[in-house]
Amino acid sequence: MSTLTSRQQSEHARQLKRSLRSVQFRKESVAVALVAPLALFILVVFVMPVASMISRSIQSPEVVDALPKTTAALRQWDGRSPVPDEAYRALALDVERNGGNNDSGSAAGRLNGQKDGFRSLFYKTTSALPFGDNDAAIPVQEMKKRLIEIDPRWSDASYWHAIANESSRYTAQFLLATIDYRENSDGRMVPVERGASAYRAVFMRTFAISGLVTLTTMLLGYPLAYWISILPARKANLVMILVLLPFWTSILVRISAWIVLLQGEGLVNKALMALHAISTPLSLLFNRTGVLIAMTHILLPFMILPLYSVMKSIPSSYTKAAISLGSHPFGAFWKVYVPQTLPGVGAGGLLVFITALGYYITPALLGGAGDQMVSYYIAYFTNVALNWGMACALGAVLLLVTLILFGLYRKIVGTEMKVA
Repeated sequence: MSTLTSRQQSEHARQLKRSLRSVQFRKESVAVALVAPLALFILVVFVMPVASMISRSIQSPEVVDALPKTTAALRQWDGRSPVPDEAYRALALDVERNGGNNDSGSAAGRLNGQKDGFRSLFYKTTSALPFGDNDAAIPVQEMKKRLIEIDPRWSDASYWHAIANESSRYTAQFLLATIDYRENSDGRMVPVERGASAYRAVFMRTFAISGLVTLTTMLLGYPLAYWISILPARKANLVMILVLLPFWTSILVRISAWIVLLQGEGLVNKALMALHAISTPLSLLFNRTGVLIAMTHILLPFMILPLYSVMKSIPSSYTKAAISLGSHPFGAFWKVYVPQTLPGVGAGGLLVFITALGYYITPALLGGAGDQMVSYYIAYFTNVALNWGMACALGAVLLLVTLILFGLYRKIVGTEMKVA
């Protein structure tokens, strides 16, 4: 009887486990079903475009697609010996096959970026081909001679070096260009010639402007957030509405307003001259000053909100206790209150800095030629130069910097929490 009871208990336990697993599976299925639309949205809208951007930054398929036979013939060329004769035949066949289509134009533009004059050379050769009914039957030496007769530049090895450098679909030249480096004919990384590129200076300018805007918003936002946190709830809500009001206004509208305010006959200069602070109007537009003022105004709420949320959660009794124990009010504020607001300072600073890194419209409208940030050049390569590889490389570097900053912030915050 006891054995039968033991079997029944064992069977009951197994049934109970199956029931629990079934319930747990249903709960997990419901959770997955609820999260799936958001996960799919993030995958399609964020993950896939970012992955595509990173992969495009190391791809250069234009020349390989337009000149498959030529690039194949040049892959084994060491760059120091004479150009292989077969490369001339391959070039003529490739150019004849393209017949000036879009692939040919893209390849010409891509090669022209490496060697000036390649575009005209490409089009001149295209218009002169084909030589006859069956160019493939023409002897190699004769094909080479005819190409050089079309344009003597085909005897210049530097033009063939440009094609050889593009003989692979994958390249690191876009990423190297973002730090002002390139690959020479031996495949080694060398700095570009002075004045040939300035992307390192552009990145330094972007970081400098973003850092100044972050510092300015912190200096303005900290006292304002503290003042709001000590106001009565009704007044604090009213002030927060005023802080958030710019979010409901288009950035273009706000920039246009700053153009009106900062121009030579604008309200700012007129007010300063009326107060006899200046005798002539200040130059506040189309320079770094106008960019910093407008970006600080636009990004100030991003600093105030994290600070206010942290400050509102700090009990005022801590500072009062320090004062009651003999501390000076400023000392109590600096040593007791300020350290507790550092998470808000870090979150606000990171949010403002990362947002400022990607700014495009404000520097484009209010800045001069020396005030444009990385986003300006990304837009240029995307819309004007149609060099998507370079645009994606610049975007990938910005993304890498953002991830590094976020990782440092997480590490610093995690260390502080462990110490606490």
